[in-house]
Amino acid sequence: MSHEVETMAYAGAVPWHGLGFPVSDDLSPQEMMKAAGCDWRVEKRPLQYNSPDGLQFVDNKEVLVRTSDYSVLDIVGPNWKPLQNEDAFAFFKEFVAKGDMQMHTAGSLQDGKIIWCLAKVADTFEPIKGDAIESYILLVNPHVRGKAIEARSTPIRVVCRNTMNFALSTTSSRRITVNHNQTWDEDYVKMMLGLAKESTALYAEKAEFLANKFYNDTQIDDYFSEVFPHSDKQTEEFSKNALRAHEVLSEQPGADLAAGTWWNAFNAVTYMTDHEMGRNTSTRLNSAWFGANRNRKENALQKAMEYAEAA
Repeated sequence: MSHEVETMAYAGAVPWHGLGFPVSDDLSPQEMMKAAGCDWRVEKRPLQYNSPDGLQFVDNKEVLVRTSDYSVLDIVGPNWKPLQNEDAFAFFKEFVAKGDMQMHTAGSLQDGKIIWCLAKVADTFEPIKGDAIESYILLVNPHVRGKAIEARSTPIRVVCRNTMNFALSTTSSRRITVNHNQTWDEDYVKMMLGLAKESTALYAEKAEFLANKFYNDTQIDDYFSEVFPHSDKQTEEFSKNALRAHEVLSEQPGADLAAGTWWNAFNAVTYMTDHEMGRNTSTRLNSAWFGANRNRKENALQKAMEYAEAA
């Protein structure tokens, strides 16, 4: 595997990115953590260096290391509080025990700097007949300074395994993120299941709306040009990715289910970001969930809604 994905396990069908190794679909969160190679802890150690006067300590700086191999993850401040992987995975314990969720995917990115676990929610909807969308919860536990612990809803379109990401909130005051200078409050983040259902319902509403609104040639040209703009050096009418998006409209899995609609146009973008853009599947996964392509998909949904509402 590429350096982006260090370790990974998945239950059920092979994920859209094709990475990881298979495990049983009835694992507990702790069993999934171990299977995914994330059963290690992190510790903060004093930051020190050698000088002519002997060993010196750096004030207000500590080294964050993982105990499995003592590799350095980052340099953090004294108020930075790590969330141990076992505590992050334990978040799903109650939901899995009740049958509300099932552990699906978990792993380590960037040599342990980012740990994630993905759980499938017992909830599916169809914006149009035959086009099923499954609901998942993604919990991200970064062991790096400047990144917050985050829970988000991740709907996945079954026909093509395209993904979408939402913070578990419809208002910023209920966004589920916890900074590492705060104490991990499980009672607070256990609002997640209710927010996940709320987020799924909102996405279902948007998907159904887009599936019933049709674009014309001018609108789709403008849409792809906005989602995939030219680089500074390009002079053609459309960027390379915008041209490819026009092709994907009719080529992507499920294209026949909502041909000519803004739902099909939006899914052309998510298909490209998840399955085609990026150097390889590993970097594509990182970008789709945490990087530039995550932002591109969010922007594409917003723009599709704007065009559909004006139709």
